[in-house]
Amino acid sequence: MQNGYYSTTGAMVTQFNRLDVISNNLANVNTTAFKRDDVVIGDFKRIYQEFQEELPIKDHTKEAAKYLNASIDRVPQVSEQYVEYNQGGLKSTGNPLDLALKREDVFFMVDTPNGLALTQNGSFVLNNEGVLTTKEGYPVIPATYFQNQQYITVNQNNSFTVDKTGNIYSSNVEEGLAAGENPVGRLFIAQSDDIKSLTKEGTNLFKFKNVEDLRDLQDADVVAQGFLETSNVNPVKEMVGLIEAHRMVEMYQKVMTSHMNDLNNDAINKLAMTRA
Repeated sequence: MQNGYYSTTGAMVTQFNRLDVISNNLANVNTTAFKRDDVVIGDFKRIYQEFQEELPIKDHTKEAAKYLNASIDRVPQVSEQYVEYNQGGLKSTGNPLDLALKREDVFFMVDTPNGLALTQNGSFVLNNEGVLTTKEGYPVIPATYFQNQQYITVNQNNSFTVDKTGNIYSSNVEEGLAAGENPVGRLFIAQSDDIKSLTKEGTNLFKFKNVEDLRDLQDADVVAQGFLETSNVNPVKEMVGLIEAHRMVEMYQKVMTSHMNDLNNDAINKLAMTRA
């Protein structure tokens, strides 16, 4: 077995996985409220030490020893992929249906065909029935949804105002603002107890394990009407990572070629010269 060759192959696969993540980040540099992904690269020995308590074998046994090989335990591999929730910039749009969140740990809640989900993309619209939805058609969840299962509905001819805490007001444009703004409801501003437990679904949706892990953040200055949050991807940083990963792949490829050609040829020639 050529341990060096297999170790290099594993390292190259790791860089391919890293390239996939970087490419996806760059593809979404202009996606509203996109949160960049990143990876943690570790080696098998470290991963084994972290999870050996969960393995159904005892340490210091022949069964455990087969998981350890001193020559390949240091092969780099992706040990974790995570989401960076750093706040993106706020871009003014002037559209009253555009809402931005000013904190990185809060989300809007929407109703999708696959169940309730979270999003930080506040580019909303009103559908034909006057229901506030995402551009994909997912209804936005109000704070009272779990009591009455009703969505946020606004008359198409009325104004639409949202304050900093997520309270929604609407007034008849024909009657004028002097008639006063009528409260319509309040957005469910979801805050997760364990943001690391959220998993991405698609580009801008996040799935949560239990609704009990979420709480409605009330009376907090978190909503900016007429703004959208931009992607938190830094193109320069991603391009540097892309170049670095490409160079690592080229380096590993040269090592693999050296193993397959130079070292093998040298071993075969020496073996042929060996006298019985």
